[in-house]
Amino acid sequence: MNALAPLTAQIQPSIQLQRKAAIDSDANVLPQIYNEDTNIVVWQRDLENTLTEAVNTLINANALKPLELAISPDDAFDQLIKALKPAEQNYNEAKTLCEDIALLVEMFCCLFDLKRAGLRLKVLDKPMCPRFHVDKIPCRLVTTYQGVATQWLNHSDVERSKLGAGNLGKPDEESGLFKSLNNINQLKQGDVALLKGEYWDENEGAGLVHRSPAVAANEQRLLLTLDFI
Repeated sequence: MNALAPLTAQIQPSIQLQRKAAIDSDANVLPQIYNEDTNIVVWQRDLENTLTEAVNTLINANALKPLELAISPDDAFDQLIKALKPAEQNYNEAKTLCEDIALLVEMFCCLFDLKRAGLRLKVLDKPMCPRFHVDKIPCRLVTTYQGVATQWLNHSDVERSKLGAGNLGKPDEESGLFKSLNNINQLKQGDVALLKGEYWDENEGAGLVHRSPAVAANEQRLLLTLDFI
């Protein structure tokens, strides 16, 4: 019995750190973020044409400014409209976008029993976080309304010693962080993802490894994130 103890001590940590993705086209997949062995949940959502057209109009009209708000389900829509201050000709499009964001705020706060969430909305023409990394947070919601979306790696495909300074200045593709470009997963426009971070209870060493995608020339990306407050 004692002879097996060292072997058990070596094996157990790797068992505890197994993580997987939960992916479905139904929003009811989102609560699976509470599963200990899950570090990303993806609701594969197809955006309504009215929403994609509204977003496209707002971006082309340069009607979206960067927003950072502490927002609650009760006042999300009102806060967003007030902050965006849409021109009369763009009001209907702004209303369509704000209604969808308000719905996501309500879902996020309900799922995690939060009174408020930290909201960021940004139009990007370059990667915000171009290197693969983990976030020191409990969990974050990300969705891309227009453009290329977040890239991520399965936990089993990551050599975590190559994160941060461990890459020795080499690009992600050359550092040994992962073996093949085929290991890179990518969300799609409209997908709603919950990314579990390092500060989720008992998730240290297993936060989702992800990065912002490269944005092609003359293209723009509209990114929404929600965080715990």
